[in-house]
Amino acid sequence: MSAAVSITVPDAGLTRGPKRTARRVLPGFKLTLGFTLFYLSVIVLIPLSALVFKTFTLTWEQFVFAVSSPRVMAAYRLTFGASFIAAVVNAFFGLLIAWVLVRYTFPGKKLIDALVDLPFALPTAVAGISLTALLASNGWIGSLLEPHGIQLAFNRNGVVIALIFIGLPFVVRTVQPVLEDAEKELEEAATCLGATRWQTFRYVIFPTVAPALLTGFAMAFARAIGEYGSVIFIAGNMPMVSEITPLIIIGKLEQYDYAGATAVAVVLLVISFALLLVINALQAWQRKRGGAGA
Repeated sequence: MSAAVSITVPDAGLTRGPKRTARRVLPGFKLTLGFTLFYLSVIVLIPLSALVFKTFTLTWEQFVFAVSSPRVMAAYRLTFGASFIAAVVNAFFGLLIAWVLVRYTFPGKKLIDALVDLPFALPTAVAGISLTALLASNGWIGSLLEPHGIQLAFNRNGVVIALIFIGLPFVVRTVQPVLEDAEKELEEAATCLGATRWQTFRYVIFPTVAPALLTGFAMAFARAIGEYGSVIFIAGNMPMVSEITPLIIIGKLEQYDYAGATAVAVVLLVISFALLLVINALQAWQRKRGGAGA
């Protein structure tokens, strides 16, 4: 008679050690969220709140008069119009420069890549003086264009040129990493399937870089709206002609009209925030559309 042999299998749950949670590099969510809100409040929210509260010292009639006078309205049109034109120009040429820096190798590439960041490091006042020295009627470039009736300094053209100068790096540095990570195999596959260069750019390349291009456009546009240092030297600062909104604010501050200055600043802030919100919505729509298409 054979003896029954019983084998006891130990419970896996008994031999398993205590469950260990992954350690995070940063502290917990509550602590980091609290620090984030505190930091943003001190740096951003409290100063902006003070701006709004100072504006509330005006009556509604005083507020409307401060923000809608003909001189202020002309400054609004110049500021937002020139900023939009500069951002559009930077979006086109920024994409082109980023494409050249990513896709081609040529002598002096690193030098050109470093020059793109020059507006970041250069003080805005120095940029304005430099542009004025070049584009004025007695400058190197302005002296050549002046006999032909082309004036680039001390008018609205100078404002647009200054805003293009300070906004270009935002587009280049935003689009450049996206182009570096783009898959060239997709372009090669489109070419093998008979797509033209325009079709490859429109259906393969552009949908990939469009969100980054919109981001660069928004950053360049927002930067241009608040620019002051590089513009005042080349604009001419003529009321109703080449006077930007930040100069209006500075003028009111020099006249000790603090409430009027904050009123104009609040209008500038609200319009800028609304435009950035619209652009962010377009970015989200573009990403959603790209994900759905994939």
